Amino acid sequence: MIIDPKSHVPIYKQIAAQILDAIDAGVYRADEMLPSLRALAADIRVNPNTVQRAYDELEREGIVYSKRGVGLFVAGGRTAAARGAAEKKVVKLLRESVLAGQSAGLTPDRIRTLFEYTLSESLSQSERRTRT
Repeated sequence: MIIDPKSHVPIYKQIAAQILDAIDAGVYRADEMLPSLRALAADIRVNPNTVQRAYDELEREGIVYSKRGVGLFVAGGRTAAARGAAEKKVVKLLRESVLAGQSAGLTPDRIRTLFEYTLSESLSQSERRTRT
């Protein structure tokens, strides 16, 4: 997990977003336990209260549930909610990219071409990493 302390996004939101991304990617599956807040806080070098705040947000959204005295678990059937949140994030980033392209004077066709090129390159890089 990578935290950017210089980001305008609060650290607890960065943590929650990355856990959500991990759930969406299948790193954590339904009913699987998440790292303890103290372990995660030590690992990423943040205050445990910050991790608690991220976990609380995920619990409010129904992405995770707690078992008192045991830990926090990925909610069964909630991976779709995580996927939906991830999709919303991607749509937001794509919208911002399209607006940036329009502001720079790019045509819709050029923006589409750049998107397709970037997608193709990213998938190729991902495949190369998987093979090594």
